[in-house]
Amino acid sequence: MRLGLIAGNGQFPFLVLEAAKRLGHELTVVGIQEEADSALEGVSTKHHLNSFHWISLGQLGKCIEILTTAGASRALMAGQVKHTKLFTGVVPDRVMLATLARAVTKNTDALISAVADTFGDYGIELVDSTSFLGPLLAKEGLLTSRELSETQRTDLQFGYEMADAVARLDIGQTIAVKDQAVVAIEAMEGTDAVIARAGQLAGAGVRVIKVAKPNQDMRFDVPVVGIPTIHAMQKVDAHVLSVDAGVTLVIGGERVIEEAEKAGIVVVGRARKEEGISSIADDV
Repeated sequence: MRLGLIAGNGQFPFLVLEAAKRLGHELTVVGIQEEADSALEGVSTKHHLNSFHWISLGQLGKCIEILTTAGASRALMAGQVKHTKLFTGVVPDRVMLATLARAVTKNTDALISAVADTFGDYGIELVDSTSFLGPLLAKEGLLTSRELSETQRTDLQFGYEMADAVARLDIGQTIAVKDQAVVAIEAMEGTDAVIARAGQLAGAGVRVIKVAKPNQDMRFDVPVVGIPTIHAMQKVDAHVLSVDAGVTLVIGGERVIEEAEKAGIVVVGRARKEEGISSIADDV
């Protein structure tokens, strides 16, 4: 069965391509011109059974036409689309206009849920974006060798409640805290920008907390960290990164942990429970 891949920016789409190839899937890849890496086209078409197409952000109807013509009844989204692009010259086609009209608000969940519903109307099911990447999901517990200090642990306990509230409201997935104060909150600017702002405001030692939303929909907007995250933290001398285990994609896998070790950054995978989101694991 042919699978559709709708690609935004970053390494996420490349990882999906590699994993899908190993598993023998045939892909129709749709790259978003304003976001996806130009190298994606060459990588995609190395497999002679794959096809590649470019669309502009806003051309939802064209995307659906490409996938249905190719016979793709399932598709996944991989890679970020910067939310600010919604305000900078996107020209929506007829299908996108209808989709925007069905979204009650213009926050991430509402917009992408509306897009998912539109795909469903045309017989295309959006599937878990991490379907092929289970080994890259963050594990529980302390992921680096360095232990948390008591003040770091206290800041995380303080920050989780705030981060979960922000995520629940679909504002953002990342906050930075220091000395039991919220220093910076992510909105549309992205994780690295939040880290940079936190460093400017509070100096060295901020703790970065990235969380999933309650009942995180794994089809889209999955939390992602990678080596650029570690480098952004290193620039401002941030000391702790907490991510939610089982739902946060660690692009780069063990290399991310190795970079964190070199930078003296503690990385924690927060345990999640079925009935809700837990606090930091007792044994961390």
